[in-house]
Amino acid sequence: MQVIRVLQVFTIMNRGGAESMIMNYYRALDRTKIQFDFIVHRKEKGAFDDEIISLGGNIYKLNPINPLFAKGYYNELRDFLKKNKQYKIVHSHLNTFSCFPLKIAQELNIPCRIAHAHIAIEPINIIDIFQKKESIKENFKKIIKYQLKKKIGNYATHYFSCGEKAGKWLFGEKSTFTIMNNAIDAQKFRYNPKTSATYKNKYNVENKLVIGHVGRFSSQKNHLYLFRIFKSLLLKNPNSVLFLVGDGPMRQKLEAEVKSLSIEHNVQFLGVRTDIPELFQMMDVFVFPSFYEGLPVTLIEAQTAGLKVFASEKITKEVLLTNDITYLPIDIEPEVWVDKILQKKSETKKDNFELIKNKGYDIYKNTEIVQNFYLKQTLN
Repeated sequence: MQVIRVLQVFTIMNRGGAESMIMNYYRALDRTKIQFDFIVHRKEKGAFDDEIISLGGNIYKLNPINPLFAKGYYNELRDFLKKNKQYKIVHSHLNTFSCFPLKIAQELNIPCRIAHAHIAIEPINIIDIFQKKESIKENFKKIIKYQLKKKIGNYATHYFSCGEKAGKWLFGEKSTFTIMNNAIDAQKFRYNPKTSATYKNKYNVENKLVIGHVGRFSSQKNHLYLFRIFKSLLLKNPNSVLFLVGDGPMRQKLEAEVKSLSIEHNVQFLGVRTDIPELFQMMDVFVFPSFYEGLPVTLIEAQTAGLKVFASEKITKEVLLTNDITYLPIDIEPEVWVDKILQKKSETKKDNFELIKNKGYDIYKNTEIVQNFYLKQTLN
């Protein structure tokens, strides 16, 4: 049997939620039957590039998509696909920007063209613009995305989504789409007291309250509010530390903000990491006050590790898989978050592995379903 090669389309293969999700599937699938290749739109090396090559995949680097001047991109992608006619499945993870690669895939009669929803953007409100909850640039990007999502139905043959909220946002309230769970290798994240003790010792936080956050340093993640929460927490519980895992365009601004709040001695920027399962073991509380999300895989990982999770009420309730997650508004005083955190901080961590697995978020069963879908498309 000839190996089927699926073309996965991303911006760059760094350790974001969608990228980590597809890598979980890639590691678990039968690569004697299915192989993944990747089109990305950044020239720099991605965090997963070496692993992709080691698993037998190829990475093709195109220029970034400019929605206002798309002709050059169309020509580049058209030339690529004409030279690489082996692809019968194009699976795009660019959210609203999926209309660009799928347009050319349709033009060249590629039979299976998947648009995958990974995020549900909150509507733009005039009051939010005046209150500067997000930058003018971010709000302008939202306006473009709202226009682009109307075009996806012209080009996609299949709609996939991480969850109901993201799918309805991208494809429409009455649309039909397939849920591809943001599944994880739950065994790697299950609570392990020995690993927890080892990492707490490594970072000298054995007797501290360890707050964690994993996410890209972008305005979407609402780090500035996270810092306000943490500063208020220090007033009531000075023996606390905050670990930030990730990187992104706002890193310098966020480092400066930490200094301006005089909390730099209690905050550590850990950067992009490969030992995220172990870092989760060290944390006691996970705080995630995003403006918007799809179905964040980090919250599944955090719950699997037994952390007490405090998340923005903007995030879908589909990720409420255990009793360890609390949803809170992000337009209230941070002291409310602090009080909730302190109420739960002394609760004992639990091993939630079986619960996460039974809720359908372990990677192996999910991979079998997706693999069978890909195989079926090539038989049509």
